[in-house]
Amino acid sequence: MKNKEHTRQVRDTVVKKFKAGFGYKKISQALNIPRSTVQAIILKWKEYQTTANLPRPGRPSKLSAHTRRRLIRDAAKRPMITLDELQRSTAEVGDSVHRTTISGILHKSGLYGRVARRKPFLKDIHKKCCLKFATSHLGDTPNMWKKVLWSDETKIELFGNNAKRYVWRKSNTAEHTIPTVKHGGGSIMVWACFSSAGTGKMVKIDGKMDGAKYRTILEENLMESAKDLRLGRRFVFQQDNDPKHKAKSTMEWFGMATSMATSMVLNEERPAPHFFPVRQRITFSTLHFPTALSMCSAYVILVSKYTPRNLKAPNLSKFFPYNLKRTSSPTFLLVKNTV
Repeated sequence: MKNKEHTRQVRDTVVKKFKAGFGYKKISQALNIPRSTVQAIILKWKEYQTTANLPRPGRPSKLSAHTRRRLIRDAAKRPMITLDELQRSTAEVGDSVHRTTISGILHKSGLYGRVARRKPFLKDIHKKCCLKFATSHLGDTPNMWKKVLWSDETKIELFGNNAKRYVWRKSNTAEHTIPTVKHGGGSIMVWACFSSAGTGKMVKIDGKMDGAKYRTILEENLMESAKDLRLGRRFVFQQDNDPKHKAKSTMEWFGMATSMATSMVLNEERPAPHFFPVRQRITFSTLHFPTALSMCSAYVILVSKYTPRNLKAPNLSKFFPYNLKRTSSPTFLLVKNTV
């Protein structure tokens, strides 16, 4: 960044000596000005044929070229850095600018704030098993898949741990994803199942899941879900290869269930995705609705249109220990359910 501007007379002298055959170094020594300044004056004269100040397009940038490069470098190295952090780091070196100034500099370099895409946290062994599972079933018919009852446990966030995270990245790039797992605090765990005919039952899991608890869930919900979905007496029950799914008590129950209903269990060495289409995040903050709604109907909106067969309005409080309290005409708040 220039710290002073030379007079028109000095600039004309530089050009005059250049025309006379003097080099940059000799002109710099003769006029006692930096060589880079001599070069800038001559390059400007070559391009515009003048040494006068050209009309400027607007207010000069408040940040130097060095500071702008540093901002771009920081955003590229730390994609999840926020504008507030960049603003503070800029202020520490003596440049106090607004957030919009920083975002404008990043946008000019091609970096934009985008929501980080979430993807399952898979290891290479998981990916190989997924590919093996897919290739082994290439020849299966659509009718076969209609007889599959899919199941899995999943986590539903209550306090916004799954909130959006923004990253700085260029357009049309899939970098800087956030790995996801199915466990964590501030949430509830549920077991659910579905088939091509629709959704089965969904059960809230209290405490830590083990083989005995998993067997109880299957005893109370598996066959009834298969009956509701009209899968018939012969169907395939799909689950992942979680240790509790292969516990001794669980496998003993599968043996009894198979003899009773001729169902088949299909285990796979792969992490199952979030099969059940439930909205994964309930924001613990003010919720806005266009019109006044009853608490039950509001819960239905939160869960999603693919409501499980056993999750009707009177039973929703079993899954969500928070209720909706109306504070004004279009506004509701999530409050602790005391029932």
